[in-house]
Amino acid sequence: MHIQDITWQETISIRHQVLWPDKNSSFCHVDGDETAWHAGVFMDAELVSVASVFPDGNCARLRKFATLAQYQGQGLGSALLTHMITRVRDAGCVYFWCDARASAMEFYRKFGLQTEGDVFYKGAVSYFRMGVTLA
Repeated sequence: MHIQDITWQETISIRHQVLWPDKNSSFCHVDGDETAWHAGVFMDAELVSVASVFPDGNCARLRKFATLAQYQGQGLGSALLTHMITRVRDAGCVYFWCDARASAMEFYRKFGLQTEGDVFYKGAVSYFRMGVTLA
């Protein structure tokens, strides 16, 4: 396993397969992709996990974090999230946040993110805003 920077274009296939398989792949491109930070986990030469961070002043938002189903539960996402948190902290960001699917809340809590506010929905999927102050 190794983690490296990737382009936003390289994120699209995994975003599509994992997050929105029922949508057109163009749906997986989001505003700000061109200036966001993108990283991926590679197993051998295969890209298997992606994450994108959108900096905004001294804050940074995690978006479009996805791992191929056959690689989930193996610590790859944890390694990638740790990498991204370190990167934003090193860049001087003091607050890190995401809109977490309700099904992933326990995962994010392991990294110190706490629920902020009430549940909200994107289509039929329930989310919570979660964030952490980086010391």
